[in-house]
Amino acid sequence: MRALTFHGTHDVRVDTVSDPEIINPRDAVIKVTSTAICGSDLHLYDGVIPGVMTGDVLGHEFMGEVVETGTDSTLKKGQRVVVPFTIACGGCFHCKVQQYSACDNSNPVEKQDLSATLYGHPMAGLFGYSHLTGGYSGGQAEYVRIPFSDVGPIVVPDHLDDDKVLFLSDILPTGWMAAENADIQPDDTVAVWGAGPVGLFAAQSALVMGAARVIVIDHYPHRLELARGLGADIINFRETDVREALMEMSGGIGVDAVIDAVGMESHGFAIDNMIDVVKQKVGIGADRASALKQALLAVRFGGKVSIPGVYGGMTDKFPIGALMEKGVSIGTGQTHVQKYLKTLLEKIEEGEIDTTFLISHHLPLEDAPTGYKNFKEKQNEWTKVVLRPGMETTT
Repeated sequence: MRALTFHGTHDVRVDTVSDPEIINPRDAVIKVTSTAICGSDLHLYDGVIPGVMTGDVLGHEFMGEVVETGTDSTLKKGQRVVVPFTIACGGCFHCKVQQYSACDNSNPVEKQDLSATLYGHPMAGLFGYSHLTGGYSGGQAEYVRIPFSDVGPIVVPDHLDDDKVLFLSDILPTGWMAAENADIQPDDTVAVWGAGPVGLFAAQSALVMGAARVIVIDHYPHRLELARGLGADIINFRETDVREALMEMSGGIGVDAVIDAVGMESHGFAIDNMIDVVKQKVGIGADRASALKQALLAVRFGGKVSIPGVYGGMTDKFPIGALMEKGVSIGTGQTHVQKYLKTLLEKIEEGEIDTTFLISHHLPLEDAPTGYKNFKEKQNEWTKVVLRPGMETTT
């Protein structure tokens, strides 16, 4: 089959690789109909996440048609399914309390040492996201093996086309959980750093949850206009002092909740952010956390901090004093996708949530390297790229 594979920093290629096979009774194999490039994929592309090996198949946002099932799979051939990027067994302690992204059993034992060393516990398995998370082949491919297929995938109705439901795989539940972690109250003013896919869905989710005001911070004009279209206010951080603006917009008290949807490659003008850029370039692993630092200084005393943005290592000059003195509550973590699928599918069917506004480009799988390059270098215009295996190539 054809699949997008990693060959080094800023070097991804569509290669011919072995077809996936059923390995365990709970497995299924799907034929991919749509798969997207995620902002988190750019962390791999940029070489700032460890554990990625030459030849690894990338991609964790995908859906498709079931073509083969193991004896214990609950799926049936021919069903259309969206697959969560988090791989979960359904039976361990964490799965039983719906903390699916903390599953104890989805990361193979032989893959656990690196993440256990970095984070104190092994990470759960994720599709197409380095050997830190199990080394599973991802969904930017013609076919994918789905472990624990009786737990993860959700069957979607035929009347909803791929574009309407594809983002159930990751970024819509991630935005929803980000807003949930911010404990949205009806009179809250919420600030969201980042008008990328997760930030936009976090803003949309906060509004659906009843926030009085949502403010989105970024510097790409088109992405900010998308945020405005959702009903959010906007701040261009290259034109406005963000902290002063937020204090004014919150009556001088500070915003009630902040959401860092940027993560480890944030932009910023502070000297420590420039130093972190250099450290990332030379491979000593400092996360660029200027957005999170700014968010912690902007949130009010007793406020709420939600961090859906991906961080992978360490950061310098962190405002731990503000974190402690302000008495804030913090919610973080990879998304427990399976927990939210049914609710969000219902909201899509009822027209309460639309995701299609985000898609800027459809490309054939064979053009995935072009998609990666432009998604990184032309972020104002390339807001979301959906790849379609079998789609006729444009080159």
